[in-house]
Amino acid sequence: MNIKTRYAAIIVVLAVLLGAGGTYIGMQYLGADTETPAERLANASQKAENLGGTSAEGDPNLKKVDQAFDIIKNNALKDVDQQQLVEGAIQGMLDTLEDPYSVYMDKKTMEQFNQTIESSFQGIGAEVSMVNDTVTVVAPIKGSPAEEAGLKPNDQILKVDGESLKGLDLYEAVLKIRGEKGSEVTLKVDRPGVSEPLTVDIVRDKIPLETVYTDTKTVEGKKAGIIEITSFSEKTAEDFKKALTKLENDGIEGLVIDVRGNPGGLFTDVQEILKQFIPKDHPIVQVKNSKGEVSKYYSDIESKKDYPITVVMDEGSASASEILAAAMHEAGGYELVGTKTFGKGTVQQTVPMGDGSTIKLTLFKWLTPEGNWIHEKGINPTVKVKQPDYFYTNPVEIEEPLTYNQNGDKIKSIQEMLKGLGYKPGRTDGYFSEETKEAVEKFQSDHQLDVTGKVSSETAGKLEELIVNKVRDEKNDRQMKKALEVLFQ
Repeated sequence: MNIKTRYAAIIVVLAVLLGAGGTYIGMQYLGADTETPAERLANASQKAENLGGTSAEGDPNLKKVDQAFDIIKNNALKDVDQQQLVEGAIQGMLDTLEDPYSVYMDKKTMEQFNQTIESSFQGIGAEVSMVNDTVTVVAPIKGSPAEEAGLKPNDQILKVDGESLKGLDLYEAVLKIRGEKGSEVTLKVDRPGVSEPLTVDIVRDKIPLETVYTDTKTVEGKKAGIIEITSFSEKTAEDFKKALTKLENDGIEGLVIDVRGNPGGLFTDVQEILKQFIPKDHPIVQVKNSKGEVSKYYSDIESKKDYPITVVMDEGSASASEILAAAMHEAGGYELVGTKTFGKGTVQQTVPMGDGSTIKLTLFKWLTPEGNWIHEKGINPTVKVKQPDYFYTNPVEIEEPLTYNQNGDKIKSIQEMLKGLGYKPGRTDGYFSEETKEAVEKFQSDHQLDVTGKVSSETAGKLEELIVNKVRDEKNDRQMKKALEVLFQ
């Protein structure tokens, strides 16, 4: 595989399948976007090499590094692998940045990635990042095994098939999580608000390549189009334009753009999408480099669409999704419906080192049209709407049946599930009350289970199955309902 194709493929793997959540430049500088996609790829490697060759000879700091290398190589009691010294020095420099998105992939790791390119669209389908030295889920991909298994934004992956991920960098962890279609992986997951780690079994599969989905709804006699973007990959902008054109030809009178659970992706694609909505008198996004220099990006359209638009987002909306949400609100004046976004305001570039290894380095901050940096803050909705409480319940692992007079997070989840399904558990604070016992008995009777008043693994499994079905029923989607309601107000 030639270098241009290989690195383009790796970007797709990382941005779409399972990798460091965020926005990527690809391998082009953030400048005037005058190149065609083919020209971008053709020039990518040369630009990366130019970026990698900026260090000056004779730098006293580099002499110090060279001196340390010689001292260790020639005097250390332990046998020294010179290549490991070099790799360690590079990794150490990146570690001092304290930036989870700036990472190093040595030649061996890169080879492992390259060997799996042919099956790169197989895995669990979750976007992950490194947060506080822990592999953290940004969002599962729509229709993926990770979504089916119940992984959620901010889940922290502690172990893979019993092996701890502590001490591994992001790419080493990703290689353990990914795998061939049909193979199973067991993740030990720490979920915020849950006292005990969860065990999540996932059967790897092909990951959906589609990133744009459409629908239409009638609201008070008006036709609304819905476009869901699940990530920003190489064809997203093209597919979005086709979808929007079709909806407009079908006579929509309003549009909802859904970026919930969208972990980000390619900077160029979100930019192309926004150029269809934001007039040229406002920047779409601003980008600040390490010298403090700011570049502003504009569209060339004269005016906004002649129909109303809302954006629906949540805590799984990150990076490029946040660029879209911020621009639509600050430059377009459109409402944002849902909950606060993830909060990633940096942009990375992948730089080949010439020997098969690669550095992915944070080079830029992106700023909203008004110049705000949302990193680690997120974007607040203008219309805050949470989903029903049962949307946020967790799978319950039952070793011994849960019973009357016990306490704990597992019982709290069971109570929320029962309540969500129309039963009356009384309290929902995790105490197994008499009312909870009666609700469990009623549920068991209604579903031909042994009526014991205790929550066995069978009872918990049935509860989870019914809750998952209810979550997937669009009638229960409060955020989308509100986005459509706001659209024609």
